[in-house]
Amino acid sequence: MYARRRHAYFLLMGGCLVLFVSAWAFVRLWSVPVAVGMCVVAMVIPPLAAVVANRRGPEDRWWDDPSGDPQSDEWWDELDGKRKPGSGPRQ
Repeated sequence: MYARRRHAYFLLMGGCLVLFVSAWAFVRLWSVPVAVGMCVVAMVIPPLAAVVANRRGPEDRWWDDPSGDPQSDEWWDELDGKRKPGSGPRQ
């Protein structure tokens, strides 16, 4: 799923660059207000692309899921206060 988010990010950022470059390369020759509007739209795309790229999908592992390493999971459970130190392995 990382690849799908990465492709979406690069597609959005590529669109942003196309809008910005085309606005000042040739659209400004016909209409400066349209070129400014294209730049405003291009300005909104990067934050949107960052949100899309960092969004968690339904099949992605979340930060508090068990990692599969019993020692690491036991250590994190102790730090999170889910169990007391030295109470044995997690069931």
